[in-house]
Amino acid sequence: MSTVFIDADACPVKQETIAIARSRGWSVVLVANTSQSLGRFDGRKGVETVTVGTGQDSADFAVIERLAPGDVVVTQDTGLAAMVLGRGARAISPRGRVFHLAAIDAELAVRHAEQKLRRSGGRTRGPSPFEDEDREQFVDSLERMLAECSAETPTPGGTTAEKE
Repeated sequence: MSTVFIDADACPVKQETIAIARSRGWSVVLVANTSQSLGRFDGRKGVETVTVGTGQDSADFAVIERLAPGDVVVTQDTGLAAMVLGRGARAISPRGRVFHLAAIDAELAVRHAEQKLRRSGGRTRGPSPFEDEDREQFVDSLERMLAECSAETPTPGGTTAEKE
């Protein structure tokens, strides 16, 4: 069974992700640091919560160590997305933007340049407010991604499952 991991620190689409993943038979793992309250998700069938320390990138490394090829990760973090893609899994942002291996190096370069600018006292524009359209885009993109993953999953006989 494949898994959807949620980088749950400040993720606005946890409920939608759980509903979509469970409707397709995927398990869900929410990973967050101790400042997040994941207790409301405990005991839900097919949902596991993992709480990590507050160290920088603790949640990212907890996801990567559990990740298998074919899994999906919901994250806003380009660095985590790069590691996910490198492990043969897929990554999607809470706004529905799918991360691609062909573009991830350029996205990391932009992130690095922006961090460098901020460290030198410059300002960069933050993300726009999360809107209903973002949520809808995410739902559409995640449903499409999980359908594609399911269609690519080998069946026990060695063939690939077909889309219904």
